[in-house]
Formats: sequence, C-alpha cells, structure tokens
Amino acid sequence: MSVTVVVGAQWGDEGKGKIVDILSAKADVVARYQGGANAGHTINIQSEQYILHLVPSGILHPQVRCVIGNGVVVDPVALLEEIRFLEQKGIRVEGRLFLSDRAHLIFPYHKLLDQLQETRRSQPSIGTTLRGIGPAYADKANRRGIRVVDLLDEKRFRQKLEESLKDTNQVIRRIHGHHGLNMLETVKRLLTLRKALLHYIADTSLILNQAIEKKEDILLEGAQGTLLDVDHGTYPFVTSSNPVSGGACTGCGIGPTKIDQVLGVMKAYTTRVGEGPFPTELLDKDGEYFRATGQEFGATTGRPRRCGWFDGVIARYAARVNGLTSLAITKLDVLDRLEEIKICIGYEYQGHALSDFPANPVVLKDCTPVYEKLPGWKSVTTDVTSFEALPENARKYIGYIENLTGVPVRIVSVGAKRRSTIIRS
Repeated sequence: MSVTVVVGAQWGDEGKGKIVDILSAKADVVARYQGGANAGHTINIQSEQYILHLVPSGILHPQVRCVIGNGVVVDPVALLEEIRFLEQKGIRVEGRLFLSDRAHLIFPYHKLLDQLQETRRSQPSIGTTLRGIGPAYADKANRRGIRVVDLLDEKRFRQKLEESLKDTNQVIRRIHGHHGLNMLETVKRLLTLRKALLHYIADTSLILNQAIEKKEDILLEGAQGTLLDVDHGTYPFVTSSNPVSGGACTGCGIGPTKIDQVLGVMKAYTTRVGEGPFPTELLDKDGEYFRATGQEFGATTGRPRRCGWFDGVIARYAARVNGLTSLAITKLDVLDRLEEIKICIGYEYQGHALSDFPANPVVLKDCTPVYEKLPGWKSVTTDVTSFEALPENARKYIGYIENLTGVPVRIVSVGAKRRSTIIRS
C-alpha cells in the first residue's frame, strides 16, 4: 500500500499523463487535486490518443476508481464532454468517477471575465488559457463561489447562480463595456447540465481516507507544474492554484502524514507555455528542433511551447519545495540526434553567481544560464526497455540529473507509447 503524489517539476507539460497512466496499472484509486480544464494530459494507447482535462488519467484502467478532488475547479460543460468522449471509446465512467461535493464550479461568466481581463491587462499579459480558472478561484477566495454540493438543491442552486450572474454582469458591463450574458439562457442551460452531474457527486475526502485505511494504492495527480504554482512559481505568470505536492493534501482532503512518496516528472529538456521569464529558452534552430521533434504544442490550447535546455536550478528548486523522493524523466528520446547537450547548472545575474531560484521575476528575466556541456549519444532509444541497455552517454546524462537534484531517477520515458517506458527498481 502507498499514497504517491505525482507532481510536475517544471512549467507543466512534463508528461504526467503518461506517467500516471503507467503507474495506474497497479493502482486502486487515482485522484486529481487542483487546477481545471486548463490542463491537458495526453495518453497514447496503441493507435488511440486520449487527451484528458479533468478526469484523472487512471480512468483508462478498468479497475481504477477516479476522484476529482475539492481543490479542482470544475467546468460542467467540459467535464460532461469528456465523459461522453470516454464512453464513446468504450470506457465505463459512471460508478468509477467521483466528483467532490466541495469542489467549486466554473460557469460561462467566469470564461467571459477571463477573456475580458486578459485583453484589458497591461502588457505583458499572463497568457492564460481563457478557461475561466482564475475568476473561479477568485470567487472561491472571495467566499462567493458555487460548489458542487449546491447542485443537490435545485432551488438553492438557481438562486445562487442568478445572484452570482447578476453581480458578475455588472462588473462585465461597467468595467469592461461588454453586454454580459443573458440571464434566462444561461440559467436554463446550467440547470440542464446540473441533472447530468448528480450521478457523480460524492464526499471524496471520505472515499480517499477509507481507501487509505484499507491499504489500497493511491495516486494523487497534479496538473500544471511547480513553476506555475501560485505561491512557489514565477508569479504573476502562474496558475491560480497549488500544483506542488503540498496542494495534494488540501486539494483531496487527506492529512500530510498519509503521503508516502512524491514523484516529480521532468522532461529531459525544459518547456513552458504562456508568458514569463525562461532563462534557458532557445530562440534558434535548437529551440525549433525541440519543438518539432518533441511535438511541443499545448494539449489544451494547441499553442506552440517555448523550448530550452534542461534547467538544473529549477530542478533543484522543485526537489526542495515538493520534497521529491524520486524522479521520472520524460522525452529522453528527443535528445537522441544531438551531438552535444547542455545542462544549466546555475545563473549569472549582474556579475554574481546564483545557485538558487530567485523569487523576483525581474531578476529571473535578466539571469544568464551557466551551462555544462555533455556529449550526446547519437543513437535511437525508443525501443530500449532497460536502463542498462541505454547508450552510455544517455545513462551519464540521467546520472548528471540525479547528482544535480539529489533525487534518484526511477522512471525514464523514451517515447509516447506505454511500452516506451523504463522503470528502474
């Protein structure tokens, strides 16, 4: 029995979906603990590709029960579309998916407000996905949000929805000069969606704690990544929740003493989507190589990802704030054709060496990466099934990352498919 947190250890898009899918083969419960439909986890099974935004990746294993925790903000439209997509693929969802009664809901006015705020915001913009995530979390913090539990009482739900829409429409009209949303149409549509969600509502904290008592294997799945954490990321260019491992406790309703392991997922290089400082970003042919070879386009938005060399400063920082006990390195195969590989081991700022990650985004923007150069392996790794069979320089590269972070690498992904995964004992 174990409770394992799987956390993104860069700026998100590290391949957590595949890693959770692999680990789910031996899991009983998989729970998502934060974020919303602004995250996309891509899983390739044989010739099929599944892109999941709200439903945990474990849903693709028939024995797994899946939980959407209270820390998630849930768009009813997106969730029901995802459920229909899975059912059309022959995957049973009802009876296996449980939606926290304490989770907050995202409505059309949150999405509209997100778009208007991003347009109005002075440059540089944050680069949000425009999915209404920030406004929904703002309502939650302002104690004016609508929760899943409110769906159980139609009269109360309608009353709260009408009050919230009325207030938000005033903001939209007076501050943004937009006509707002039609009250009758919006309420009517959401009342229809309400009925479809009733089957999934549960006290998921109770479900998870009962599973822990039964000594079941549990995976807690984060969205986005450490550097997008609202407290520990490159603020203000962050998401509105806590992707770090500590967010798993508050986002699922379990105590920190229940966590046994924290697995950090990192790419063999670095990417980020959206605005904000990125010290190792490559704006040359090497950056284009990573983008093309790694198929670096957002699963949720389709936006091209910014690409750069592996950043050891970020890796050490992620290991510290998450308390990582092991690492999964993904997309090692993207480096197969390179003669030389660089790893950032520190930063220089105004003539001074920095070994720790700075809090100030202005400082980070002006940091120059200090690189260590390593030889490439010029060999295809996609069909390699054991760590010992990897090229020597690939093994050395993994070892260098272990030395930089002080965390052992237990999983190495060398391709998108399930079988392209090396698991070390």
